[in-house]
Order: sequence, then C-alpha cells, then structure tokens
Amino acid sequence: MNVGPMMVELAYTPPSNVTGPLNQVLGYLAWLVTAAGVAGLMIVGTRMALALKTGDAEEHLRAYLIVLGACVIAACAGPLVEFVGLDFWNTSK
Repeated sequence: MNVGPMMVELAYTPPSNVTGPLNQVLGYLAWLVTAAGVAGLMIVGTRMALALKTGDAEEHLRAYLIVLGACVIAACAGPLVEFVGLDFWNTSK
C-alpha cells in the first residue's frame, strides 16, 4: 500500500527584511506610548498641584483614570493580540 509522500503544510513566515524594520518601528511606537503615558500623568499632576495652590476644587480623578486606562490599553494590546492568536500574515490557511 503506497500512500505517497506526505505533504506537510508549513506556516508562512514573512522574510526577515520585512519583519526587522517593522519590529523596529513597533519598538519606537512602544517607547512613544510609554513617554506619552508618563507625560500625561505629569500634566495631570501639575494641573492638580496648581489647582490646589490656587484653592480651586477641581475633580482630577477622572483625568487620572483616563490616562491610566490609556496606558493599560497600550501596554496590553500586544500581548492580548498574541494570546488571541491573530496572525494576519499567515496566509497558508
């Protein structure tokens, strides 16, 4: 009984000359998101300190929660996509 050669379906991997620059751009974006989060927290803290000094009773918790929520979303985006298994470049399926 001759079954013939077994054909193994291999997953497509993009060439390294594409993924190298893409990983570099994604690294830069990750650093920019981190810097934006730190800057956002510093801006909200500065506004809170100025409002406290002038005697204004403003609500700053909402601004802090918005900035922290954006930081959490930005930090979890990559691992969440990897966990779900969304590999858009895999065209062999």
